Amino acid sequence: MKKYDQLKLENQICFPLYVSSKEIIRKYKPFLDEVGLTYTSYIVMMVLWEHKEMNVKQLGDNLWLDSGTLTPVLKKMEQKGFITRKRIDNDERKVNITITTTGEELRDKVLDIPSHIFSCTNLDLEEAEMLHKLLYKVISK
Repeated sequence: MKKYDQLKLENQICFPLYVSSKEIIRKYKPFLDEVGLTYTSYIVMMVLWEHKEMNVKQLGDNLWLDSGTLTPVLKKMEQKGFITRKRIDNDERKVNITITTTGEELRDKVLDIPSHIFSCTNLDLEEAEMLHKLLYKVISK
């Protein structure tokens, strides 16, 4: 291996991960625009469809996002009526996020999005399952 081969873009693991992520998220946009969500608000909704309520820290832990990133997203989601935000009485620093009926109703409107996105990946089911497993291995703590 030549001295600087490790610095070639084509030899980086991060670059195809970055481009793949960016391109897949871009493919979500037209579907999410129809229902008033961004990709970040979509993944917030995924967590809330499962858990219904949690505080911002728990939500951030689930999504690997900090409160500085989440707060403006959550404010917009609250304005659209998808969630409510409420300070916890015994600790003013903590905010609980709860899905609303309107937020719950979004679930049916986005049900087909994962299959649309999968069809854009050029992967078969076995490859997708392997990629999923490997990516979670990469991000495991």
